[in-house]
Formats: sequence, C-alpha cells, structure tokens
Amino acid sequence: MHASPDFALPSAKTAKAAAHAVEALRDLRGEPPRVLELRRKNHPPTVTVELPAEIAHVIVRVLSFIAAGHAVTVMPIEAELTTQKAADLLGVSRPYLIQLLEKGLIPFHRIGSHRRIKVIDLVAYRDADDTRRRNVADELTAEAQRLGLGY
Repeated sequence: MHASPDFALPSAKTAKAAAHAVEALRDLRGEPPRVLELRRKNHPPTVTVELPAEIAHVIVRVLSFIAAGHAVTVMPIEAELTTQKAADLLGVSRPYLIQLLEKGLIPFHRIGSHRRIKVIDLVAYRDADDTRRRNVADELTAEAQRLGLGY
C-alpha cells in the first residue's frame, strides 16, 4: 500500500498478490486454513501461526477487498471517529454528515466542542441507509415495469 495508512488504495502489485492469495486459499476447498506457515521470501525460519476460524475468514475477506483494489482499514467496533473520518467512511461531505448528526439520524457525543461518532453507530446507519435505498430502487423498478417503461 502507498500514501497515508488511512484509506490508502492498494498498489496494482499488492492487489495482484492479494488476488493470488485468495485464489490459493479457495483452492483448499471449504474452510480457510487455521494454521498458517509464514516466512520471508528466501529467509528462514518459517513461523507457524494457529488461527481461530473467525480470524481466518477475516483474513480471506480482507484479501478479497484488497484484490478488488479497495482501501481497507481495521479498527475496533467501539472506536470513535471524528466527523471528518466518519464522513470519509460514508463517502459524504463533513457538512452533510453534521446535518445527519443534528437530525438525530446517527448517535454521537461531544468531547468539548468536538463531535465523536462510534464506528458501530456509523455502520448501523450505513447498513440501514443501504437497505432503504435498495428498497426505494426496487419500488421504482416495479413501478416502471408496471407502467411498461422497459425496466
């Protein structure tokens, strides 16, 4: 990855390596490996790491996102974000995010004069908003079909 560690897009080389890793793990059929052997290229020794299944699934999922060229960040669900970071994660402007906060659509609290948003609350809003938008799109498509508009 390049640029700053926050929201840096993977390089083409990194995405290709991640795609190769995902394909290699898929070839194992079924559950991802729970014991991984890691070594630096051309450098012994090999380090063996045992992983719970949940972590192995997360690793495969992260590799899949990177392979698709997406930026990936890992943070605890209870982490608190500034309004700018929250806006960046939602892909909206900071002023628009503040409108959502002030309307009570996303819970937040203040530290002095600064607003802070929990990741879990931001994810809940994003998921609910995605569902709402999908439902509206489905309704519009159904209405267009009913009217014979070719959708």
